[in-house]
Amino acid sequence: MGGMFYLILKDLKAYYFKPPNISWGVLFPLVMALAFTLRNPSGLAELFPGLVAMAALFGTTSMEAIVITFEKRVGALERLMLAPLSLWTILMGKVLGGSIFGVMMAGAMTLISLALLGGWVTSPLLFTLSILLTVLVHSALGALIAVSVREVFEAQTLSNYFRFPMIFLCGVFLPVGAMPLPLRLLAHALPLTYSVDALRQTSMGPLNPGLFLADVLALILFLSVFLASAMRMLNKSLE
Repeated sequence: MGGMFYLILKDLKAYYFKPPNISWGVLFPLVMALAFTLRNPSGLAELFPGLVAMAALFGTTSMEAIVITFEKRVGALERLMLAPLSLWTILMGKVLGGSIFGVMMAGAMTLISLALLGGWVTSPLLFTLSILLTVLVHSALGALIAVSVREVFEAQTLSNYFRFPMIFLCGVFLPVGAMPLPLRLLAHALPLTYSVDALRQTSMGPLNPGLFLADVLALILFLSVFLASAMRMLNKSLE
């Protein structure tokens, strides 16, 4: 645990706590929200859950998708393996570092939305749980992307292939139920859909315990699949 703690601390200082990353995690969702609300200014508060989910998404993946790729490229990851740390510890250190930064971005967006956009939270504990699962899942997705490619620019490009479709398909700006059937099916194959729904139920309401539990279980399943796949790909890439 001590090694994982210092690995997380190193990543936060070296990669995440930089002005461009902070601005990307907060300003981009706000700019997107402004673009969509120019046609319907009265519906700004309804975007609150989606904005928090999007801030978590971009907060976790802004650097998570390239940190491992960069460290493989410069040999830093191999040097970490010389320390008494298992490969699983190193991977979880990377994932938790991105998750912590994602929580900060989601928390900042929550405060902005509560103060300026008229949002509200009806179930604070479940809302917090939804944020934690969201950042863990998408940080694990970022790690999976990073271990699947060799170059940093490939990781950046591949992460955008996932992020931007999720923004428009996962209920951030348009309810999933209002989409055509093929898009609804695609949306339910993406983790952000369950994040947005869980955040919406615990903030704007109404809370449906059965549907919320389904969202939580879906996010746990995505997390398990992403972590297992990332671990397998990391082992393969280092052989």
